[in-house]
Amino acid sequence: MPGREHSARAPLSIHDLTVAYERSPVLWDVDLDLPAGSLVGVIGPNGAGKSTLLKACLDLIPRASGEVRFFGRPYREVRRRIGYVPQRESVDWDFPVSALDVVTMGLYGEIGWFRPVRRHHRERAREALAKAGIAELADRQIQQLSGGQQQRVFLARALVQRADLYLMDEPFAAVDAATQRTLTDLLQELREEGRGAVVVHHDLSTVRAIFDWVVLLNLRVVRAGPTEEVFTEENLAATYGGNLNLLAQAGEALRQREGT
Repeated sequence: MPGREHSARAPLSIHDLTVAYERSPVLWDVDLDLPAGSLVGVIGPNGAGKSTLLKACLDLIPRASGEVRFFGRPYREVRRRIGYVPQRESVDWDFPVSALDVVTMGLYGEIGWFRPVRRHHRERAREALAKAGIAELADRQIQQLSGGQQQRVFLARALVQRADLYLMDEPFAAVDAATQRTLTDLLQELREEGRGAVVVHHDLSTVRAIFDWVVLLNLRVVRAGPTEEVFTEENLAATYGGNLNLLAQAGEALRQREGT
């Protein structure tokens, strides 16, 4: 295990993680243990390294240094226990597949590549689509779906894995109010089942309503811990720097919530 201060029981343990593009650090010396069974929001300005953090943990991009463990083991050894929801903008939505096909892809780790998809696999995929509130869209081509519907398809693809921990990259970005409610309800359900999620999130006004733990990130970890303790105006100012307009909005949202 990467250091005595880290817990082998942590669902995600990050030790001295640094990522650089063309010798410019994007993440610097990130060191975290995330709590089990929690909804963790990763918060920070554009370019802070939030998406990079998820990708580095999942071995999707190289690390300059550091170690990452899921449940005390490297990702490659426990990948079936980890679900991933990428940014919607990173997907080629012109690919000619149905919503059901996309969700079934979440089972390929179990089915195996180039092996037939059985009826019970498709039944599980349909159940996941129903859980995401779009069962009626199973046979619709993905390019025909709205942005919110596409995001629900990707959520269903992750849910069908029945993972213990989910990493989600901006799942709430540019979705309608109904999809936001569905996502929030599903996250709460995961927590009630003892599972967890690490979610890159941009809407500061909803952080307290969704997450019980937050990581404030801007190249390095500014603060991390329970939302009630860490999500403060002072810490947001340290994270977002001179973005006064955004900070004013965040401060107002915090004051309104604390006044209710």
